[in-house]
Amino acid sequence: MEHNQELELVSEYINHLIIERGLAKNTIEAYQRDLTQYADYLKQKHLSLLEVNAAYVVDFLTELGKKHAEKPATIARKTAAIRGLYQYLAVEGYINENPCDVLTVGKVEYSLPEVLTVAEVDRLLSAPDFHKKTGYRDWAMLEVLYATGLRVSELVGLNIGDIDPLGFVRCIGKGNKERIVPIGSKALMAVDLYLKKEGPQLVKDHTEKALFVNARGKRITRQGFWKLLKQYGKACGITKTLTPHTLRHSFATHLLAHGADLRSVQQMLGHVDISTTQIYTHLTREHLRTVYQDTHPRAKLHRDERKETNHG
Repeated sequence: MEHNQELELVSEYINHLIIERGLAKNTIEAYQRDLTQYADYLKQKHLSLLEVNAAYVVDFLTELGKKHAEKPATIARKTAAIRGLYQYLAVEGYINENPCDVLTVGKVEYSLPEVLTVAEVDRLLSAPDFHKKTGYRDWAMLEVLYATGLRVSELVGLNIGDIDPLGFVRCIGKGNKERIVPIGSKALMAVDLYLKKEGPQLVKDHTEKALFVNARGKRITRQGFWKLLKQYGKACGITKTLTPHTLRHSFATHLLAHGADLRSVQQMLGHVDISTTQIYTHLTREHLRTVYQDTHPRAKLHRDERKETNHG
């Protein structure tokens, strides 16, 4: 089979995911890149997409880990993309069986980026300059992101009216699923000031629905927000790796550290599986130990006895 024909099969599968499965845009884009990379690999090895067996798929995945140093989570996603492609090809009659059926995917070890301290978050949120044209907009975006834990795609996807003055945000998450997230008074105030002070100057087209727009009056992009976040992080002296997801992780970690229950955090983050939310709990173990020592009767007794012994 010609390489172009194989790419057409990949495109056919991607269209199936869009139309029939309704997967999120970011997932679709990732699968498109993954499967194009896989098809290119097969071309280099002079292999046919419809004729490979499990051994060739394993070779490709092994090369990702050893040669390209891909993370386990990325390899797991690529494995899922390839497995799904072959399952589709089997159902449609292009192949007799899915070569990936014999593969087992190991447990993915999730690693979190560095989490900001509350003091670092305060510095970041104080960084925008209100004398600049987009100072209030930048402040509002930072406040909303930290106040809600939204994904960056959800943040830039907000429309005017999605933030209720009563303290809730309506957003569209992965898989086009809608969820409602609480939002604090500081973030509400920041959005209100942005709309009053900069909105009329930034929005040229009054039919524009986007809440956060760029200097040209169009919806700000994920890349645009990423860039300004980097600039503010540098300006306020944050040396940790800073991405939009860093604020999402900080949001979840700070909630759990101050007593929020895991189920509530799961709902606010929009996680389907609570095991995804549980990756944050290890970041709060030191906090839990402190709470235990401050509240458990025997722990307090032991500590008080030590004090008396030391004074004696």
